[in-house]
Amino acid sequence: MPNTLKHSIHAQRVILKDLLANELNHHAQFIPPLMDDIDLLDKHLRYIFNSLDHSKYVYVLDDKGIQLSSTINRFGADSEAIKRDRSQRPYMQHMYDESINFNLSQAYISRNKKRPSVTATQTIRNKDGQRLGYLGVDFDLRELPHSDVIYEEPSQWRQIKGDPAIRQGLFTQERVESLMDKHIDHVLSVHEALIVDQGVHHIQTHFSSSRSTIWHTDDPYVYRLLTMDELSNTNICLAYPRRQYFDRATVPKELVGKILRQFKALRFADETIYLRSASFNIVNGKVGLNFSCDGTHYLNYDEFLDKGLEFWFGGAAFPQATMNADLDTHKLDEIVETLALEGCMKVNKLLHSMEREETVESLASLTLQERDYVYSELKSVMDVYECQACDI
Repeated sequence: MPNTLKHSIHAQRVILKDLLANELNHHAQFIPPLMDDIDLLDKHLRYIFNSLDHSKYVYVLDDKGIQLSSTINRFGADSEAIKRDRSQRPYMQHMYDESINFNLSQAYISRNKKRPSVTATQTIRNKDGQRLGYLGVDFDLRELPHSDVIYEEPSQWRQIKGDPAIRQGLFTQERVESLMDKHIDHVLSVHEALIVDQGVHHIQTHFSSSRSTIWHTDDPYVYRLLTMDELSNTNICLAYPRRQYFDRATVPKELVGKILRQFKALRFADETIYLRSASFNIVNGKVGLNFSCDGTHYLNYDEFLDKGLEFWFGGAAFPQATMNADLDTHKLDEIVETLALEGCMKVNKLLHSMEREETVESLASLTLQERDYVYSELKSVMDVYECQACDI
């Protein structure tokens, strides 16, 4: 079974259940005779508290979820908690099923300390099996033993949609040449040298604001910010010791430059939808892409390289100004913006009609080349955004 986030959480819960279930069941057997005497009950709960490693609070509830005992903690007994109604707390919701004797709650934020916590709840029964109440034990997640299972980032392509306000104004913007854009080949060569020869294993490059953040294998817990003052100076490579290509890398070093050049292509391929920032990690092989529409993609490097510009821009492999020099693109962009504001569902239907060469009334007055331009612009947004039911 892969070490997914779900698997890692499950493994930790199994450890905690094994640790607590039998012990709480044992303690619960001695509680029924004490439930009518708070002093005796509190005394026994102090014994339980001292015998349980890592516990934060111990208490007893009646069968309605009302607290019978004080809350026992490391400072003593909090008697103000007596008669507290815990019946609606998240950890109690599974306990009203007669067949359940033990439950370990999902993690939650505690009311008082505002800390991630879990509660183990054990049903208290008499000799005839009748439910009398519950033994509850709260734990602070910081103090519990933990498994050695660390989840692995999923390998499938992941897309995260960004700020709707940016999407709504997408067609009113265009790329402004940044300082990094002017020196892009030099900057990417510096990045390639830092990764292949200088021990950098992770980069995050912001093309629009002309800066990069890097992580080095010698000091992986600290990031270093490089502005264009550093990136434009090839001597930056002298600041880092020469290192063999990182042995934990999953990306072949001969592909590092190709991946960086693909970043450049995505940056310059279109003046409206363009790459704003990108990240690249040679250890897990992940590429992150953030576009001007604020849509973000995370995918494996090999899948990234397999996708050409046609995938990202719907066939627009060159800047639109070059491809459509004879068109009134200002007028057409206004048409595209009007259509886009109608929402993704309508845009998808329109694109489907155009692909089937059906007559689209709103575009009937346009020439074939103009319709192709409108189609390409709308398809570019939908391909990058992969949006089916939200408003652009």
